[in-house]
Amino acid sequence: MRNPMDIRNRIRDRLRTAAQARTVTSVRIGLGYTAVVLDNGQTGLAFTFHRDMPKRCSLFSGSLPLEGRSALALLNLIGSSKKIETAVGMATANALANVDSGRFKDGDILDFIKIRATDRVGMVGMFGPLIGPLRKTAGELIIFEKEDRPAESLQPDTQIPERLPDCQIALITATSIINHTMDQFLHCASNCREVVVLGASTPLVPKVFKDTPVTCLSGVVVSDPSAVLQVVSSAGGMRQFKGFVKKVNLRLR
Repeated sequence: MRNPMDIRNRIRDRLRTAAQARTVTSVRIGLGYTAVVLDNGQTGLAFTFHRDMPKRCSLFSGSLPLEGRSALALLNLIGSSKKIETAVGMATANALANVDSGRFKDGDILDFIKIRATDRVGMVGMFGPLIGPLRKTAGELIIFEKEDRPAESLQPDTQIPERLPDCQIALITATSIINHTMDQFLHCASNCREVVVLGASTPLVPKVFKDTPVTCLSGVVVSDPSAVLQVVSSAGGMRQFKGFVKKVNLRLR
């Protein structure tokens, strides 16, 4: 099994050179998402684990301000043990990498992967808009969530090691990079036909996922940075990002 820090280290190492040439002009740490804007206008997003924030006056324990610092300094936060700092590092990585250069395919992920009637789909993290279509096309949908609310198709994430290996399709939230569980989930999904990393936190960097089971990346490219910053500052989320980001997909194999 890979080192649990491996994916985050790969992201940092792959983007280190690009980060050295850029400066951070704006950082917003919202209750739903964190956003980072670079001096060239490129903007990245990452999920904020607000439920796990420490109960103290200052939630970000690192040195401030973050604006004006090199992108490399913030990118290095991706290796932090503190989720709020990791989110800043992840958003910086996505600002560097998630740039529309013609290599991505616009649209929803279900337009790019084939779901068979016999497939068992394991969804790690709840993606509401995908649930209805998957229940119509797949043989079985199992949703794994942190909340311990077992139901017919909703299971606690403690069941992932036992049940995800039996799935043909794995849809894994990119927030698992931020909470340090991605490597474990990829190990469990090693026999799946399709393994998709998805969500606004997804780094669209193919070489990061080389020699992993990942077959497709599904993330976002920010098209209107000022509007996205306003949404983040207002504790908004994906529904409010509509029109300000593009959903894009990148097939790896």
